[in-house]
Amino acid sequence: MTNAATLDPDDLAFDPDALREKYRIERDKRLRADGNEQYLRIAEDFAGYALDPYVEAPLQREPLTDEVEIVVIGGGFGGLITAARLREAGFDDVRLVEQGADFGGTWYWNRYPGAACDTEAYIYLPLCEELGYVASSKYAFQPEILEHSRAIARHYDLYRGALLQTAVTALEWHAGSARWIVRTNRGDSLRARFVVQSNGPLTTPKLPGIPGIGDFRGHSFHTSRWDYDYTGGGPDGDLDRLGDKRVAVIGTGATAVQCVPHLGAAARELYVFQRTPSSIDVRANRPTDPAWAAGLEPGWQRERMENFNVLTSGGIVEQDLVQDGWTEIIRNLISTANFRGTDIPREEVPRLMELADFQKMNQIRDRVDEIVRDPATAEALKPWYRQFCKRPCFHDEYLPTFNRPNVHLIDTDGRGVEAITAEGVVAGGRLYLVDCIVFATGFEVGTAFTRRAGYDVTGREGRRLSEEWSDGMRSLHGMFVHGFPNLLITSNAQSGFTTNFPHAMDERARHLVYVLDRCRTDGVRTLEATAAAQDAWVEEMLAASRFNEEFLASCTPGYYNNEGQPNRRSVQDGPYGRGPVRFFRLLERWRAEGGLDGLERR
Repeated sequence: MTNAATLDPDDLAFDPDALREKYRIERDKRLRADGNEQYLRIAEDFAGYALDPYVEAPLQREPLTDEVEIVVIGGGFGGLITAARLREAGFDDVRLVEQGADFGGTWYWNRYPGAACDTEAYIYLPLCEELGYVASSKYAFQPEILEHSRAIARHYDLYRGALLQTAVTALEWHAGSARWIVRTNRGDSLRARFVVQSNGPLTTPKLPGIPGIGDFRGHSFHTSRWDYDYTGGGPDGDLDRLGDKRVAVIGTGATAVQCVPHLGAAARELYVFQRTPSSIDVRANRPTDPAWAAGLEPGWQRERMENFNVLTSGGIVEQDLVQDGWTEIIRNLISTANFRGTDIPREEVPRLMELADFQKMNQIRDRVDEIVRDPATAEALKPWYRQFCKRPCFHDEYLPTFNRPNVHLIDTDGRGVEAITAEGVVAGGRLYLVDCIVFATGFEVGTAFTRRAGYDVTGREGRRLSEEWSDGMRSLHGMFVHGFPNLLITSNAQSGFTTNFPHAMDERARHLVYVLDRCRTDGVRTLEATAAAQDAWVEEMLAASRFNEEFLASCTPGYYNNEGQPNRRSVQDGPYGRGPVRFFRLLERWRAEGGLDGLERR
């Protein structure tokens, strides 16, 4: 890629002004006044879509009323990592509560054909060194990831006392005993000294609020509740019951990119309804080299994770250890706009990075032309937005699928599906008759924390978390909340966010375990954020967000920018704007100072 820092705009092979205008036009087509309200809440409106199709034997048990030291809510990677670090630190009395019938979180629910991580598995799968495990390929598929989750639970004895197939319905603080009362849908009334909320960023499936969505008389399901009884096959594909079926897929994000190739190979006719195309770059998955795996030295995973995080956060590293699509994108952006050791003014850097972004996205669009044979289909599959307006996708079979004669891209020119009838899907004024609708519409992001969690939290003096956060999240470092003693939160909100989610989860887990260990050694009964520390962190969140405000406002709508409506609340509830490297270092300094600054202890 040409270094834009050395170029005059007149020397570029494209017109930056024309691209900016094209991006603006495509964004404006997709702006909607209802923002996140365009989606239905499955729990209230279509509860059947949320039922667990993977349970072999529904759990039958009596309600529990016992007490434990720590309850961890959520059995996905966040809960598993936190519980594992607690076990390592000598906290034995730990109980996990998980709605699924097993551990895994997103990887328990997302069993659609082709589901795989899009961050390198050697850094994405947590606790590999602790378990002596190396993934079988650079990008692991769902069955392997789910089994690794189970292996973590077995290794750290987390099945002991765990409450699976159990959903929390309420948390209530009891001041007299300094205990949380954890209520569940199974009638449990547990007492816990500490509660760790690890509900996860991708837990509550969502449906689009398309008129007539409840009228369809055919078969339908959400990708996070894949119905293999209907499609046949399994996570590896071979959907052998679709040979006579006309199938519609609504949604073209990361999930659709992975499952559409399998549907296209199996269905009699496949209609892919697209509002906004994804950016599709090379994936190049490959098996793990046994010689390489055997030569890994102690500390290899931590080193690789930190190397990836520094590079993808805009830092400079001597060697790119991961060398994947993510690091290739960032290397190009940083090398193009690198002003270190040059006389390039800092104020020029955003312009240079924009030029590098234009160049990369032109490559993405050229790749569509190289693969997709029909010119009109190829044109419709081209993404017209900046690289990180939406989560980039990496796949080598998605685009070729549209060369199949039975696969039809129904591009809605940004408007989305107009209606669903008893017989099918309406788009562009035309009814497409289908036997099955697959909703590849993802999970809720950007809605209220308590809504996604599925329960409210009542703290000191009857304070309700939903009310305390009615104007936006308020916390210290995204983990401690004033008025809610002994409540510890681990999420991306007001915290460090990195493309490699489990890395951030582990950093938070280490931090929370440090605090709990200090409570143990110092004889602390309760702790919570001070009001002043919480206010200061909210102001820091807002100040840090100014780095991204203009960029997000220019983006096509999506969950990165609150569906095209970035505002104070979406920024306040979002990740830390100065990036994960600075956030993790901030936590390290806080621990090194040793004073538990900003936490009120009793």
